[in-house]
Amino acid sequence: MKRFVLFLTLLLSVSLFAQQESKVWYKFTDDIRLPATPVRNQWWTGTCWAWSTLSFIESEMMRINHITDTAQVPELSVMYVVNKCYKEKARNYVLWHGKVNFDEGGEAHDVLCALKKYGIVPYSVYTGLNYGSKIFNHKELNEILKKYLKVLIDEDRLTTAWERGFDQVVDAYLGKTPQTFTYKGKTYTPQQFLKQVVKVNPDDYVPITSFTHHPFYKKFILEMPDNWAHKAFYNVPLDDMMRIIDYSLEHGYTVAWGADVSEPYFSIKGIAVVPKSAFDTINGVITPKWTSRRYSKKYTYDKFYEQMPITQDLRQRAFEHYTTTDDHGMHIIGRAHDQKGEIFYIVKNSWGTNVGYDGYWYFSKNYVEYKTMSILVNKNGIPKDIRKKLGIK
Repeated sequence: MKRFVLFLTLLLSVSLFAQQESKVWYKFTDDIRLPATPVRNQWWTGTCWAWSTLSFIESEMMRINHITDTAQVPELSVMYVVNKCYKEKARNYVLWHGKVNFDEGGEAHDVLCALKKYGIVPYSVYTGLNYGSKIFNHKELNEILKKYLKVLIDEDRLTTAWERGFDQVVDAYLGKTPQTFTYKGKTYTPQQFLKQVVKVNPDDYVPITSFTHHPFYKKFILEMPDNWAHKAFYNVPLDDMMRIIDYSLEHGYTVAWGADVSEPYFSIKGIAVVPKSAFDTINGVITPKWTSRRYSKKYTYDKFYEQMPITQDLRQRAFEHYTTTDDHGMHIIGRAHDQKGEIFYIVKNSWGTNVGYDGYWYFSKNYVEYKTMSILVNKNGIPKDIRKKLGIK
């Protein structure tokens, strides 16, 4: 979930005036809207996986602690998690002799692993802005770290200093993470803060996907470059995946969502559907009209688009043909419908409030069916019959 930084750069350069002047035909009525902390901005980083998952954790914190006022929720430090994960990724990369991915991207489960091993701190304690900037920008840091590791792999022999040197580069840019800190007059370690203030148990969350090249109701290592840790996901049929999303929302649980958003029908205006006009039928096979990232047609949303019905097969072919890729992590916080009664999901993004609907997007059910790579949910947000099939207690 990192390649979308370049696309984001282009989107944020779009004139807001032009956006406001363009007519949007779709009107939405929110049916479920669960509590969420304010929209924030990842700026020029490929760390959406950390922003979206910590947003999800903050909503869980509100639910668990019965907090209704978002002002009472401590903003959790994204860069604390990023710091820890950069170091974990580097060790993994070196042990695999450079044969796995090392980059800014990651997955929702990386945040859970970091919380479980290292705890968490508030943003007020650790901003991660240790390089003379008021906004997040990891281009320089990321390139330096990749080149540092390349030298190690090319030498084909590790010294006893490599790990210490790598950690010091990360800390130079993001800051050294605190062992103890004070929050509201009380001193905590990061682990104590997780257990006593956040009160979220990382073991209560389940990663789920839906693809046919592995058996359903089993776990498998999802083949995504940013799944650098080679973590396993539970595999369920498409209908069950959508049932889990709906059941979670209906029972007060939000959903961390990893998806493909590099499509011409994903709009900076805050809407995404899957238009039928975006497909051809070739030799009886439904096929997207584009096979690369260079698109000719953009969708304006100044009219309704008839949507393509999504099947398990269509979804699978998009994954295997690289037209569905692991682009972006977001946070599903609700469900809505448009004037025609079609279902949309309300999604919190991490690009600030000047895009979309004050930083939120409405994704059609068809889009979520088609372009979801994975979801992360509280285990109690899974219907009991599906939990039983998965062996989750």
